[in-house]
Amino acid sequence: MNIPIMNTKPEVPQAAKIVLVVDDSPDNIMVLKEVLGSEFAIRVATSGPKALEICHGAVKPDIILLDIMMPGMDGYEVCARLKADAETAGIPVIFVTAMTDEQDEAKGLGMGAIDYITKPISPTIVIQRVRNHLELRAARLALEGLSRHYSSYLSPELVEGIRAGSIAGKIGAQRKELTVMFSDIEDFTPKSERLGPEALTLALNSYFEAMARIVAKHRGTLDKFIGDSVMVFFGDPESQGLREDAVACVAMALEMQAQIPLVVEGWKRLGIEESLGIRIGMATGPCTVGNFGSSSQLTYTIFGSTVNLASRLESSGGPGKIVVSERTWELIGADFTGRALAPLSLKGMAQPTSAYEILGAKG
Repeated sequence: MNIPIMNTKPEVPQAAKIVLVVDDSPDNIMVLKEVLGSEFAIRVATSGPKALEICHGAVKPDIILLDIMMPGMDGYEVCARLKADAETAGIPVIFVTAMTDEQDEAKGLGMGAIDYITKPISPTIVIQRVRNHLELRAARLALEGLSRHYSSYLSPELVEGIRAGSIAGKIGAQRKELTVMFSDIEDFTPKSERLGPEALTLALNSYFEAMARIVAKHRGTLDKFIGDSVMVFFGDPESQGLREDAVACVAMALEMQAQIPLVVEGWKRLGIEESLGIRIGMATGPCTVGNFGSSSQLTYTIFGSTVNLASRLESSGGPGKIVVSERTWELIGADFTGRALAPLSLKGMAQPTSAYEILGAKG
């Protein structure tokens, strides 16, 4: 009678992390497979070129155990090539080697390896270090994912400032001279009443997406979307100079107006038969800029009479128009064509306000 041979070795979970063992010694490979094979999916490369081939495949290893002393291409070179390639640079590398000199270890860690284990190995140490580094990598990837997620709620300029440390996570503000732009959609309320919730969401999102791309292109700080309105400022957290910031803001506004027919074409492809015209107002002057709110929730924004003036100028114009303050015109008049408007009586302004309509760029 034939008695089947039972495999008592635990099965590797289907979702197990992939460990790539790179070593030219069959004995060393066998030991590492015995130590790690019950918990991880093991792949093997007996040479440096084969390891690189596996790492550039469709299914990449989650971590690499890499010998140093191998014929042809040694472990140092393999590690250097992995770290120099954006596709593979994020894969953790642990050197597992008989080279015990401290200088060898320092060299390996200096090349980007995350750990250095000397042979003969201790099975408990190897498996625990692999577990620890995989947990650290998972945590790092999760944090990167959260960072990307939360970054979508912020202007790229603000994200860059927070990462660089120029914008601190605490309440505080300063006075700066900025150029501020407001825009809104002409007759938005009746349009929103004609559109159902789904069509309104599609229309607004496609419009805001187009506007946000233009803001990012000109390196403006997208303060917020307010209903159908867009608020952008130039000069913080980065400034190219007061004049240069104002010129960039006007160039952005012109590109926004030029983009509107393309947004309408996109709406038609979505089955939305609505016209679209936006008004834009702009002012340059002192603003209070910084973090406002509570210790648990902050908003990085701007306040001041310049902000109010930009909003009032936007309301005074018609669809397709860009109306700027006298101070803004003084800064950008050499670069753009425009015309002086009759003094405007603006809400909240004691005296009539001088303003200019931008007609286009010179040259």
